[in-house]
Amino acid sequence: MNEPTRTEWQIRCAFNGFCKRALKHEAINAHKQNRKHQLREVTFSDLTPHDENQLYTLDTYFENEAAKAFNVGGKKITPKLLADALHTLPEDKRKTVLLYYFMEKSDVEISAMLDIPRSTVQYRRTSSFELLKRFLEEHADEWDEW
Repeated sequence: MNEPTRTEWQIRCAFNGFCKRALKHEAINAHKQNRKHQLREVTFSDLTPHDENQLYTLDTYFENEAAKAFNVGGKKITPKLLADALHTLPEDKRKTVLLYYFMEKSDVEISAMLDIPRSTVQYRRTSSFELLKRFLEEHADEWDEW
């Protein structure tokens, strides 16, 4: 059987109906999803003090820095001062120092990791000491208030 051809007006009406149904169902899905979220949401005013304390943390590393400081050559060295001194190093030298002293890697392991000669690793470490020494000598007395 031959179906009668649809006119342009009928095609437009069918498409409009399809679009309206699609939008209606998307709106229904969005409302359902919003309701699910609202059931799980808790306002800050409804939280118990115990729950509030679990939402954040405090960094207490530098809290009692005076007890952690040590004197070397008449200069007071604090962990914050040492960290700032490390941050003044160029990226390549800082990476080498951190890998050697904090990650306990050997010069050979570092050279393999960074794909540089072993002598370059040794040079970066020794030249970093001069930079760190100069920074600590210049700034040690300024950091007493920390």
